[in-house]
Amino acid sequence: MRQNASAELNADRLRRAAFKERLALFGLCSPALLLVMVIVVVPAAWLFWLSFVGQTGVLSLENYQRMLENSAYPTIFWLTIKVAFLTTAICVLAGYPLAYFLSQVPAKVANVCMIAVLVPFWTSLLVRTYAWLILLQRHGLVNDLGRALGLWHEPLTLVNNLGGTLVGMSHIMLPFLVLPVYGAMKAIDRDYPRAAAGLGASPVDVFLKVFFPLSLPGLFAGMLIVFIMCLGFYVTPAILGGGKIILVSMGIATNIQLFVNWGAASALGVVLFGLTLLILFGASFVMRVDQMFDKGHVQ
Repeated sequence: MRQNASAELNADRLRRAAFKERLALFGLCSPALLLVMVIVVVPAAWLFWLSFVGQTGVLSLENYQRMLENSAYPTIFWLTIKVAFLTTAICVLAGYPLAYFLSQVPAKVANVCMIAVLVPFWTSLLVRTYAWLILLQRHGLVNDLGRALGLWHEPLTLVNNLGGTLVGMSHIMLPFLVLPVYGAMKAIDRDYPRAAAGLGASPVDVFLKVFFPLSLPGLFAGMLIVFIMCLGFYVTPAILGGGKIILVSMGIATNIQLFVNWGAASALGVVLFGLTLLILFGASFVMRVDQMFDKGHVQ
């Protein structure tokens, strides 16, 4: 009986100590939690509330009803998803080989090449977008060079369309895919490819059956980052699209700047936020989000 009472007393003390430890950790985290509440939760809740406020100032569903009745809104959402998907695909096609090259060369060479990848971060996004506008316009460097080389005789329409928008967005988003993929590749234990090669696997089999599967967490993380960021992109499609490529972000800006309709803009923002959550939820079925960003994860 005494042993049971002593064990229960020790267990009670351990529970109290664990509770005090959790309380202390919560106290340490409370400033960060408060900051998140002020910066993220409160504005999101305010946005959600405004989406149910009509033009007369009363609560209604007219903002969401307008999106269902007006055929322009489904077109805008479809174009936004299309641009985000195509940009992500282009970044994968260009970024994965680049990340693989960086992971295979010596560290000194990789560091120099990585500087070239990170250079866009040191330049304003607006400056980079206008640089592409200058390069791709009718009398820009690309058109002038193409005509000088005899590749075409009349200026091509390389901007103010979907193609120019994809070029600019892919250039800006490429580092966001290269960095997580490169991190995942560098974390792969080199003994695995060597072991596969030692067992008689060809270089193609080593890559497809060993290296590529181990790099998938970084690839999924990069794709998720690029796709979600593209959903809310504004500056580049607004400039390079020339008003012909209308995305959700531009619809939000139009509702506020031209119509001063905060309710309609908030409704668009809420739907876009819900779409982002839906994408994250769907991605969790393919791979857990924490595994995507765990560079040391090995399947």
